[in-house]
Amino acid sequence: MRKWLTVISAIMLTGSLLAGCGGKEPGTGTSSNKQPAGKEVTIKIMNFKVEIAEQFNKLKEEYEKEHPGVKLQIDTLLGGDDYNTQLKARFASGEMPDIFANEGYNQMDAWLEYLEDLSDQPWIEHEVDIAKEPTLRDGKVYGMPVGLEGLGFLYNKDLFAQAGITELPKTLSELEAAAQKLQAAGIEPFVNHFDTWFGLGFHNLNNAFAKQPDPNAFIQGLNDGTASIAGNAIFQDWTKMFDVVIKYGNKNALTTDYNTQSTLFATGKAAMNQGGNWLQPVIDKLNPEMNVGILPMPINEDGDLNDRLFVGPANNWVIYKDSPVKEEAKEFLNWLVSSETGQTYLTKEFKFIPAFTNIKAEPADLGDIGAGVLEYIEQGKVLGWHWSKYPNGAAPEFGASMQKYVSGKIDAAAMLSEFQSAWDKMKSRK
Repeated sequence: MRKWLTVISAIMLTGSLLAGCGGKEPGTGTSSNKQPAGKEVTIKIMNFKVEIAEQFNKLKEEYEKEHPGVKLQIDTLLGGDDYNTQLKARFASGEMPDIFANEGYNQMDAWLEYLEDLSDQPWIEHEVDIAKEPTLRDGKVYGMPVGLEGLGFLYNKDLFAQAGITELPKTLSELEAAAQKLQAAGIEPFVNHFDTWFGLGFHNLNNAFAKQPDPNAFIQGLNDGTASIAGNAIFQDWTKMFDVVIKYGNKNALTTDYNTQSTLFATGKAAMNQGGNWLQPVIDKLNPEMNVGILPMPINEDGDLNDRLFVGPANNWVIYKDSPVKEEAKEFLNWLVSSETGQTYLTKEFKFIPAFTNIKAEPADLGDIGAGVLEYIEQGKVLGWHWSKYPNGAAPEFGASMQKYVSGKIDAAAMLSEFQSAWDKMKSRK
């Protein structure tokens, strides 16, 4: 918390590649963007989806044409600590954005007293069930879901065919066999980026939480002391999958960043890459002809359990309740999901799977990855996203322990023990 003011000037560059996450405990402050009556108003938006920075700026032009007197100021920032730190810094300095992103669950609870109640908004009636829970508190809705996303291993279909892989792996042994075939064909099986905690502590580790018999009950057990990560069979299985990813991945993963990982995968330098349909705009730009798909992340030999993607709302737009332009902010969000222009951008440009029943998207609109995720959703072969239920501050510590494991500084048992210690330490700091 004391670090906030030291980073106020460290505004990150627009257009970097990394998905975002919600905020933690805010400080105090007021917004300074109040506009004189009758003058042009500006809606300040903090965009966490850096993969769509270019498309979002095009949408801004469309919106301003249709809404004279309203300007959108879109700041696209790095996710994880960078996004959270900047949000806190702006709040502390009185430069709070009018619209910003929040994961929901614990991530939203830290900001709840500063959020506008959106329960009366017209899009509520169209919201799909899977997207409702994260921002629902005491019967009130505080966030609008951005869209649905699926997480798994992205794979290059052409490289799989080149290696003679005809069946997608559904178990851990099948995943390792596929990696061995790729390696034998001279193809790098995985490209990993382990330079930051975000893809590790959030996306990768979610696998072990989502495959618990009852993830919410397990998380509650961690909070009340009746469950443990250390010694948990699912977490032990997950470490074996992590071993496969490390063993058959790039050797410099601890110094490989998200931008480099995405570029290497998109340009055919490796066959698999942990990610989701949020990467489709990046791939379309780097290699529009790429034949790409998505497959699950198996941790053991249970084919039914492992043949599932992790699906959830791709963050939520929330509105600062003391914003002087909160009515204009509400109008923009409603336009985004109700107008033909907004819906076109969400599906065909952003490649988002709609979180609203009134938005129709053809698989071809979503790209190969989104179409693959949609297929899993329609078949009911999905598990949830649970990282926003972690205690605030736990995920970076999880990621740090995973980095130590990758470097060989600790073994699997020590890594799981460190996870447990991090949870116990952070759960008391809500």
